[in-house]
Amino acid sequence: ISAEKGEFEKPKKKSASIFGYPISIFFIVVNEFCERFSYYGMRAVLVLYFKYFLGWDDDFATTIYHTFAALCYLTPILGAIVADSWLGKFKTIIYLSIVYAAGQVILAVSAIHDITDTDRDGTPDNMTFHISLSMVGLLLIALGTGGIKPCVAAFGGDQFQDHQEKQRGTFFSIFYLSINAGSLLSTIITPVLRAQECGIHKQRECYPLAFGVPAALMVVALIVFIVGSGMYTKTAPQGNIMVKFCRCVGFAIKNRFRHRSSAYPKREHWMDWAEEKYDKLLIAQVKMVLKVLFLYIPLPMFWALFDQQGSRWTLQATTMNGDFVMTDLSPLQTINPILILVLVPIMDSLIYPLIAKCNLNFTALKRMTVGMFLAALAFVCAGLIQLQIDETLPKFPSGAEAQVKFINMIEGEAISVNAGGHVYELKPFDVRETHTDTHAQVCFSDITAKPEKGANSIRFLNGWTSKLNVTVGESSFGDIVANNMSVYVSVGQGEPQFKIMDASGNECVFTQSLGFGSSYTNVIPPTFAFGENCAASIRPIMDISPNSVHMALQIPQYFLMTAGEVVFSVTGLEFAYSQAPSNMKSVLQAGWLLTVAFGNIIVLIVAEAATLEEQWAEYILFASLLVVVCVIFSVMAYFYTYIDPMKIEAQFAHPDSDELKRKGSFDKNKVHDPHGKQRKDSDSSREGDRAAETKM
Repeated sequence: ISAEKGEFEKPKKKSASIFGYPISIFFIVVNEFCERFSYYGMRAVLVLYFKYFLGWDDDFATTIYHTFAALCYLTPILGAIVADSWLGKFKTIIYLSIVYAAGQVILAVSAIHDITDTDRDGTPDNMTFHISLSMVGLLLIALGTGGIKPCVAAFGGDQFQDHQEKQRGTFFSIFYLSINAGSLLSTIITPVLRAQECGIHKQRECYPLAFGVPAALMVVALIVFIVGSGMYTKTAPQGNIMVKFCRCVGFAIKNRFRHRSSAYPKREHWMDWAEEKYDKLLIAQVKMVLKVLFLYIPLPMFWALFDQQGSRWTLQATTMNGDFVMTDLSPLQTINPILILVLVPIMDSLIYPLIAKCNLNFTALKRMTVGMFLAALAFVCAGLIQLQIDETLPKFPSGAEAQVKFINMIEGEAISVNAGGHVYELKPFDVRETHTDTHAQVCFSDITAKPEKGANSIRFLNGWTSKLNVTVGESSFGDIVANNMSVYVSVGQGEPQFKIMDASGNECVFTQSLGFGSSYTNVIPPTFAFGENCAASIRPIMDISPNSVHMALQIPQYFLMTAGEVVFSVTGLEFAYSQAPSNMKSVLQAGWLLTVAFGNIIVLIVAEAATLEEQWAEYILFASLLVVVCVIFSVMAYFYTYIDPMKIEAQFAHPDSDELKRKGSFDKNKVHDPHGKQRKDSDSSREGDRAAETKM
């Protein structure tokens, strides 16, 4: 019998099953795997796309990235309302998946540089078109992924009969595993796809492929879900409890404001002012939810740090030595899903039982506090690594100074240079840098910034007697006349071969070992001659040293952040489930997703308001803010008293509870043990299965 309408509900139809499980869940699990592959694959390269394709600086790329992430966690509320009040879960998933797939396709199309590359130089000539298309695509993706987020898992649960609780629990474990599997594979594959080169006229990093594969997976997800349509158990929309919750709270506030005069007697709780319109059971349920939502207030700060793995930490990796297991600049993004799959069972099967055997009262809220502290430590590690990176960066002149470089190309003879009253002696092919006033003439301009994307900026100085042409792969340095300098060409890590040719067709191959982020001036001396050992006379002169801080040093910060995520997020979801009324768990789920959205908004505010020039200082600032919030949360947790929602709800269903309902005198904030003692932060009332996953 429906508790709201007082009428008999239509029993679920029995769907085809195998090994006791509905066949329909197969389509739902495959759909979720493909959708999560699509989302995390796209997001893995998104901030790099902003910076290196659209040409945005680090701060603006970070701002747009976190704005998009915030939207992805704001739209679930809209999806839940549409599903429960209007379309139902099935139609909501179908319609918003179409929007989602369209957004992915539009984003992939926006990354095709040939669309506006009229001069065929590999750079789009109408960047406004690409930016506009990208923003439309991301907006549709945020609406789609957020809108279906609260529907898919719940729709999967709807496929089971009431007696299949065990199978339902197994389904959710498989469901969460599919999320991690999709996330793990996509964060491995899409960066590799991005590193490929593609283009009709000019080859460059293949963002269309990196976004196109996730788009294709989203189309597959939609098709798979539609194929299973005839096997699903579909429930009609029953009215959204979230809307009812908001209306009840809103009425209580308005009613309290109307009766703010001292002539009206005070009520025990401000929500009691809703009694004129709503029954006491609903009001009691709202009070329980508000207690947990109050604890949610400090939580966005954790997500503010957590989601910077995809922005600031990825950009940090581009300034490091990427000679790693994988050649892409951000291989450590794959560590997060791998560590989740490893750490969740370790925590459940080893760490928590061991703590329990030591008789330590490690409650849910205490675990969440530890998770926040671990995330703060991760950012301290990131700040320390950034300090090491900063020490390796080149020192460029500032203010009223300019930098002048002298290169002695005279074989076997030293020369003296008088610059600004200082005399320098240069040995053959020695380099001397000095600073002088800005009015000094400079023949050739040096690179003025560290090469991006871990590439190497290479140029050639032709000291030979005639014009030379130099190429590497499909890139050309052009014709370099005698005693002149070529343009800079970006060359990847490895051992590229430079082909040097003269007007007569003579060829010399020069091989150079390159790391990540260096700059060289390769000097072709006057004594250069074509022949078997022609490359031996070419002298590479280092202008900017390669990235020397190894990317492996990021592993500790990723480990600490993932450990914090497992302790914080899994426990938080479990805590919210155990403390929520049976019919309002979706409200707390929406509240949890909102903390993620607000966390990304915090990143935008802090990054813009702090205006810190040093990146390490920003990392330490975020760590410090989280420590402060951690202390505040621990105080709130100390005064929180766990409740048993079923016991409180039972007071209103019991025939002897009329007096309690009339007075509203049930204990809303306390649960007493048999001896009448108040129970505080001691037991998490662990109801339901522990979620074996933290990504949403």
